[in-house]
Amino acid sequence: MACTVIDMAQYARRRHFDYFRSLPYPYVGVTENVDVSGLVRFCREKGCSFYLAFLHAAARAADGVPQLRQRIRDGGIVEYDACPTSHTELLPDGTYCYCTLRHDQPLDRYLPYAEETRRLARENASIDEDDAVESMYFISALPWLHYTALIQPVAGGDESNPRITWGKYEADPQGRLMLPVTLLAHHALVDGIHLANFYANLRRELAECR
Repeated sequence: MACTVIDMAQYARRRHFDYFRSLPYPYVGVTENVDVSGLVRFCREKGCSFYLAFLHAAARAADGVPQLRQRIRDGGIVEYDACPTSHTELLPDGTYCYCTLRHDQPLDRYLPYAEETRRLARENASIDEDDAVESMYFISALPWLHYTALIQPVAGGDESNPRITWGKYEADPQGRLMLPVTLLAHHALVDGIHLANFYANLRRELAECR
C-alpha cells in the first residue's frame, strides 16, 4: 500500500496532534447502532456471508475518511491510499487467528476471494503480524452480544491503527435489525467529526446492498 508523508508544517491540527500524543490514553471512540435490515435481507437472498459483506462495507466506509487512513510514524504522519483489514477468525479450540483482506474490488468478487483467504488463514492459525501491519484496520466481532459499550485493548503511545468492532444485530421496536458498531481511533489524528463521517459513509455503503 502506497502512503504519503504529511507536511507537518502545513498540518492544520499540529497543536491537537502534539497534545493528544502527550496523553497516556490518547484514543477516542464511539458505539452506534446501525440499521442492517437491508444487508441482512440481501445476504439471505444471495446466500452470502453477512460478516464478510459487512466487513467489506465497513472497510470501504473507513477508507472514505482520510484521517482513518493516517498513521503516526517517527513523530509525524503518513497517509495510506487504502488500508487492508486484519480480522480475527475463531478456531475450533476457542482461540483465534488473524486474517488479512483487501477490499479494492466489488462485493461480488470480494466474497469468494475473502472466503478462500479466511479458509487458508484458519488452516495456518497464526497470530503473527503481517509486514504491512501499520496500514491495517483492526477488525473484531462479538456476534454473541448486542452490546452498548466496548473497551478495546491498545498498545498505547503512537500505535494508531483504527479498530472497528461490531456485535449481534437485534430487532428494535420498529422491527429494524440494529447492529452495534464501535470505532476507536487515535485522537491525535481523528476528531469526532471524522468518527461521524465514518458512520455516514457506512450507511451509504449499506444502502447499496438492498
